[in-house]
Amino acid sequence: MSQNKEKKILQQSTCLILIGMPGSGKSTLGRILCADRRCAWVDTDYLIQAWWGMPLQAVLDHLGLEGFLDAEAELVSSINLHQAVISTGGSVVYRPRAMQHLGSLGRIVYLRAGLEVISKRISDARDRGMAVQKGFSLEQVYRQRRPLYEKYAQLVLDTDKKSPEQCVEVLRQWQKLKN
Repeated sequence: MSQNKEKKILQQSTCLILIGMPGSGKSTLGRILCADRRCAWVDTDYLIQAWWGMPLQAVLDHLGLEGFLDAEAELVSSINLHQAVISTGGSVVYRPRAMQHLGSLGRIVYLRAGLEVISKRISDARDRGMAVQKGFSLEQVYRQRRPLYEKYAQLVLDTDKKSPEQCVEVLRQWQKLKN
């Protein structure tokens, strides 16, 4: 096999990692992208629930915030995939080792949605298993995480005024440029 052909296969086999706040569209886009790319889709929140055998909020209540963040980082750092779309939990950015590992798997895309849009999309953060410090409002979490998402992202995709299909098209075009 020629070196160029091998390089192209390796480029096509990288993962696409979606980061962002709850309600930004990670799971919705992840499902669509895996069908579009004909690859696996992994949602790390679902993996945590499967590993612990309980809903995300119950895991968070059981482990506490720091324990949950450590468990999430450990699980994410154990993922070893070569062709997949990975939708992460919104709190994954709190652990640099998890983000470094995800970066080694592929390209990281921050799905950025405005606070108002996120507020409309998620009715109650407590029901979602959202990892937040006690007493923090959604706005405080948003302001705390946004710089971290921007730090790790190779692409920032604003999702507020785009349909999921439009977001997929933006990602297709971006990946063509990267290949």
